[in-house]
Amino acid sequence: METKLLNLKGQEVGKYELPEVIFARKADPYFLYEAVKYYLANRRRGTSCTKTRGEVSGGGRKPWKQKGTGRARSGTIRSPLWRKGGVVFGPRPRSYRQDMPAEKLRQALIDALSAMHAAGSVTVVDSLTMEQPKTRELQSMFSALNLGSKKALFVLDKADKKLAVASRNLSHVEWCLAANLNAYQVLSAGRLIFTAAALNGLGSKLAV
Repeated sequence: METKLLNLKGQEVGKYELPEVIFARKADPYFLYEAVKYYLANRRRGTSCTKTRGEVSGGGRKPWKQKGTGRARSGTIRSPLWRKGGVVFGPRPRSYRQDMPAEKLRQALIDALSAMHAAGSVTVVDSLTMEQPKTRELQSMFSALNLGSKKALFVLDKADKKLAVASRNLSHVEWCLAANLNAYQVLSAGRLIFTAAALNGLGSKLAV
């Protein structure tokens, strides 16, 4: 399974043999849905909170006497029936965390990579060395690689400070290390740009 190996000017400099263990699998849509739900659930903070009638300040005195006023009986102005009263069955702090076995996470990543490759959204470059940490230089690279305006995820074998600085002004550009790549990152990107070194390391990791 070969693909073009490009340089940063978009020129073909050779061929790269894609690992079939990563890119030749038939993706299961429902399995990918489960994986994405797992990642999104674990990102939720679960800090939403409302106050019950026992937590709202005030309301210690009975508004009026029980009988003889002609009005409905009431024990506190912080009743949920009153304006500025407590909230009934409102959200409370909770954990949304889900668990998924490591083997399923590995398989989900392989499925996601296979789906992106089947869609023609995987690009392999020989290296990703920028001369200067300039957004303009990164945008010219986008034009050379025909990436358009799609959200792009650069997958590297090691952190590149110049790329990090050049991409922080572009909302449609992200980067990550191959060792930390997950299925949600892959599926949320429009295009994947791998360095050859990152893909070598990822192939060794997922081939286990």
